[in-house]
Amino acid sequence: MTIVQPGDTVALVAPASWAEPPAIDETVATLETWGLRVRVCGHVDDRHGFMAGTDADRLADLNAAIRDRDVRAIVALRGGCGSLRLVRELDVAALRADPKPLVGFSDITALHQVWTGVGVPSVHGAPVGDRADDVRKLLMGEPTAAVRSEPKRYGAALTTTGRASGPLSGGNLEMLARSVGVAGPNLAGHVLLVEINRAAGLGMVDRALTQLLLSGTLDDVVGVTVGELLGFDGYVDRDWTVLDVLRDRLGVLGVPILAGLPIGHLDDPVPVPLGVRCELDADAGTLTCSGLQRSQ
Repeated sequence: MTIVQPGDTVALVAPASWAEPPAIDETVATLETWGLRVRVCGHVDDRHGFMAGTDADRLADLNAAIRDRDVRAIVALRGGCGSLRLVRELDVAALRADPKPLVGFSDITALHQVWTGVGVPSVHGAPVGDRADDVRKLLMGEPTAAVRSEPKRYGAALTTTGRASGPLSGGNLEMLARSVGVAGPNLAGHVLLVEINRAAGLGMVDRALTQLLLSGTLDDVVGVTVGELLGFDGYVDRDWTVLDVLRDRLGVLGVPILAGLPIGHLDDPVPVPLGVRCELDADAGTLTCSGLQRSQ
């Protein structure tokens, strides 16, 4: 997989929910300031319920971007809902033949699972906001700083001790669980990334983690990184918080946990590369990732 360079073409797709026109314009403008040519796929401003057009149209845009050898990266406009509908019909053979990174997070986690399963790195993040330049650096192979745990961030108390290294994989917890049996890659030897946004009570978190555990998905992960726990600060259900659920479920893995990371559903989340080697140091409170490259 080649690193993206100024002058390259990137495809802007909407595989999940639709974005408002100002968001589309902002994303295009940002990518163009990086010296990239932006190809806005034909259905990004379609609307079909809560999705950006029909499944067939969203899939056609995404597969066209995967198959086009002029396209060197694919950028998802937003998450929302709908990505999981597409995973079974993605042209993975074309992606293997011409690896290119995908940028997005939240619902896009379902697609990240496909990229990870194929062995092609991707970027968990968004190319807009104060952290946009970090996405540019990742795509263009420039060094990025280690992601540091923030002791005051809700959830940081989950951090344990120890170190682990391996490819970083994961994303939104709900989407990881939903991908089991559909698009879930083999995570043996990987460092797991989870971030959670509260759509329901603690039972949602428990069910998702239990599904990942019982399916064997997490059997051989070597470490866990925990990002934003949106909506859970101050939320208590029968004397338990989301931290109790996470300790109870993740604790059985017996691996180092690094929490309190500014990754996930934030206004300006720190982007991280998925599918490339990272070093989790719970003692130092850092997650250090190497640049985009094809995972082995």
